Amino acid sequence: MRIEAWTQAIIADVKLRGLSQLVPLLGGLVQATQTLRLADWNESADRDDQENVIVTKESD
Repeated sequence: MRIEAWTQAIIADVKLRGLSQLVPLLGGLVQATQTLRLADWNESADRDDQENVIVTKESD
């Protein structure tokens, strides 16, 4: 589901339930979600860079 479709559905739902005061909060959630999805900080899981690998030591 696209964020635009989700936004329309959730806003319609909260209005139907009489919770219109949540609409501005949902707007903030939508903006934050879009910003995170567009962020360039996501690294590829198949990246072979030892610099960012966390090594854990198993206890015996």
